[in-house]
Amino acid sequence: MKKNLEIRTMAREKGVYLYEIADLLKVSEPTFIRWLRKELTEEKRGEVITAIDLISEQKNRAN
Repeated sequence: MKKNLEIRTMAREKGVYLYEIADLLKVSEPTFIRWLRKELTEEKRGEVITAIDLISEQKNRAN
């Protein structure tokens, strides 16, 4: 089973690409994908969820 499945699922459901999350967190896409290989800390998980929500809101406002 993939690690951080809830993060991956949330991003997919909200139409947010992993590279967009990486950009917002100011890391490269490969670095972010590497992070997802292991379970994130609660602090890092919170940052990622916040990023997903923010990107999703921005996309919804643009439409």
